[in-house]
Amino acid sequence: MARQDRLMRLMDVLRRLPAPVTAERLATETEISRRQLYRDIATLRAGGVLIDGAAGYGYTLTEDPALPPQSFSRIEIEALALGIGSLDALGDADLACAGRDAMARIIATLPDGQARQAMHTILRSWRPPDTRPIVEVDMELVRRACWEETSLWISYRDLSERRTEREIWPLGLSYGPNALTLLGLCQLRQDYRLFHVSRIGKVRPGGTSFRPRRVELLREYIASRFAGAER
Repeated sequence: MARQDRLMRLMDVLRRLPAPVTAERLATETEISRRQLYRDIATLRAGGVLIDGAAGYGYTLTEDPALPPQSFSRIEIEALALGIGSLDALGDADLACAGRDAMARIIATLPDGQARQAMHTILRSWRPPDTRPIVEVDMELVRRACWEETSLWISYRDLSERRTEREIWPLGLSYGPNALTLLGLCQLRQDYRLFHVSRIGKVRPGGTSFRPRRVELLREYIASRFAGAER
């Protein structure tokens, strides 16, 4: 792992985990040896990051020069926590984890009083046990294809149980109350299709780039939906 990547990962862990964090836990989370961890802690301190503690006592990030101070009203803090907490109900573990990490970074920039408010919010997100179908495909691959505007080959089982394999241009994901769907421009049908992600059997990179057309295609799809609704 590159040195800069190691230091960034270490900073993320220090922001995210409750302090003080033991050297053993830090080494495990960052996937490095304890000896390397001690060197990286020294490097961060030399760069101006204030980290209290020592080996055997745990470490606390007390000042983070990489994150400028932030300020939010109490209701803004509640809204952020509520929104991020609701990610758990979507059935996407990576997305929920990313939300928690982002919230930890936000809390690290808040004044002490607001940080305490963020740790003890009164609003919670709750819903009955989820009945959405299980998604088994690699969601990181799907998200990356959307971001990078590259095609995907998918094997798909439609609602009539017909199976096809097709290349699509993935445009976006929609987390509905009962299903996760992928909007794509189907190259087989040359039309927009909504695919239930739980019905995608296999997915692999297609290698075709459609950059920079994703935003244009999304606007075209939305316009066609509104036009259909008005008729």
